[in-house]
Amino acid sequence: MYTIATDFAFTVRANLADVIVIGEMPRGLRRFVPITGGTVSGPALSGSVLPLGGDSQIAISDTVIEVDARYFIRTHDEVTVAVINRGIRRASASVMARLGNGEAVNPEEYYFRAAPRFEAPRDSAYRWMNESTFVASAERERNAAVIHVHRVL
Repeated sequence: MYTIATDFAFTVRANLADVIVIGEMPRGLRRFVPITGGTVSGPALSGSVLPLGGDSQIAISDTVIEVDARYFIRTHDEVTVAVINRGIRRASASVMARLGNGEAVNPEEYYFRAAPRFEAPRDSAYRWMNESTFVASAERERNAAVIHVHRVL
């Protein structure tokens, strides 16, 4: 069996506006969370999160939320990279309620994982992002999502 290894690439801190509740859909409660900016820092990438896009969510139940965030990163050297980040946040109903109320919750109390994909200009120093698979662990803070991105080697 082949072992999968990863290498920490960077952390995204996406600043979030208030949740907009869209309504009950066939699969659950649809919500949207606008992304208002943020930062990117790490050994492979640094820059900022542009105030464009957001996180479209489906609350499948009171214990599971599917996330589908789409936004843009501007690197320190002015290259724009598109982000599509899909994942799952899962916890007990009481922990999810605490997160929903904006309380500080230890990330060890919930599961929040994602599989981000990136689109960088082909002629840029970041084209390697188009050619790699990434996984991420994430944390939810009151007004931010903190995503720790690892490149699968």
